[in-house]
Amino acid sequence: MKRAVVFAYHNVGVRCLQALLAGGVQVALVITHRDNPTETIWFASVAQIAAEHGIPVITPDDPNTPEVLAQVQATKADFLFSFYYRHMLKPALLNSVSGGAFNMHGSLLPQYRGRVPINWAIIEGASETGATLHVMNSKPDNGPIVDQMAVPILPDDNAAEVFAKVTVAAEMVLWRSLPALLAGQATLRQQDLSQGRYFGGRKPEDGRLPAQASAAQLHNLIRALAKPFPGAFADTTAGRLLLWQSRLLPAADAGVSHAELRLAQQQLQLHSADGGCLLILQAELNGQALQADNFRTMVGSDRLTLASDNEYLSFQKSTS
Repeated sequence: MKRAVVFAYHNVGVRCLQALLAGGVQVALVITHRDNPTETIWFASVAQIAAEHGIPVITPDDPNTPEVLAQVQATKADFLFSFYYRHMLKPALLNSVSGGAFNMHGSLLPQYRGRVPINWAIIEGASETGATLHVMNSKPDNGPIVDQMAVPILPDDNAAEVFAKVTVAAEMVLWRSLPALLAGQATLRQQDLSQGRYFGGRKPEDGRLPAQASAAQLHNLIRALAKPFPGAFADTTAGRLLLWQSRLLPAADAGVSHAELRLAQQQLQLHSADGGCLLILQAELNGQALQADNFRTMVGSDRLTLASDNEYLSFQKSTS
């Protein structure tokens, strides 16, 4: 029976760990993260699954220490797998196993290399993404590909919905790749890195709505940051506006050429700088649900208009 050390977190980590176990791999050690008390934990626990199977678990702040390396080497594992583990693993760890080190990435590599690839794919308006199993080396997400599977991103899909699809794709990619990997017969394909680029991490502050964005760009940002993510937002004179769900309307009011949130036909509509329009299906203002029936009460007007030519949207009450 082949042995493996698994670095894992999140739902992809849970499902891929379970696939390894179902595929007859002896998992000798699991390295995962302690849950951050300031983060919304909406995903399943790798540590819990490992405990249910009697697998030793460690949660180092830094996996690249001599102590962690010694623990990994002591397992005499054939393989090292990384499934949505959040830290880069240095060559000493990657070279500590005899059969190779492999990572599951949430995109169709070489596209969307780096951090939060699902959110970035939606922000950029991609119509598909997927999961890729690849060889790990000293650079992030650029090793040869073992296998990958695409999933669609529908026009109104949010990040949680796409993440669920990618999780299934990751499980399927690992499951169908595992026999050849264990037998040492996997066929590897080099990446053409010119066909994609690297993306960095995102912070809650990056959710500010850009003032000059088109309606389509605003829609993509809203759905990419929808719950359980921090949300797309703008500051207003009535408090912080958070937009959680939108739909791109086919036609806009030709009389609006600037960003404006307005009550129209008993609907909340966000008009963009390009003349496009979004139907706002779920929103909050100053921590309270904002809807068509309470818009005038909460805002004190039937519209919020762009306050200035700032880089990001900042709304104020309209007196007209």
